[in-house]
Amino acid sequence: MDLPTLWRAALLQLAAVALLSIALALALPHSFFEDWGWIAGPAAWMLCAAFTARILRLPLGPTLLGAALAGLPSILAVVFGVHWAGAVLAVALFALWCARLRAQDLPVSGRRSAG
Repeated sequence: MDLPTLWRAALLQLAAVALLSIALALALPHSFFEDWGWIAGPAAWMLCAAFTARILRLPLGPTLLGAALAGLPSILAVVFGVHWAGAVLAVALFALWCARLRAQDLPVSGRRSAG
């Protein structure tokens, strides 16, 4: 596991989700989220994950797979009315996934491969 990637991924994803959430909340009425939140939330999450992958130069496909898997436990949080607790858990799981992806890219010597 690559610890610097873990922290960078966590901070980037958290900031991206927070900023996009604020922008959407300011731009759209609350009723939009009641009707379309089930698709807008996951779409925003995946968009933020793509942004994080791009900034950290992680492979897009595996990173998005990790984002989807990390988001699954947050469904329970939504059901129990603690949506933001689920988001925090999802960010932590996603950061762990990204750190594992980066570690797989490191050769035994600990240096990143060229390319």
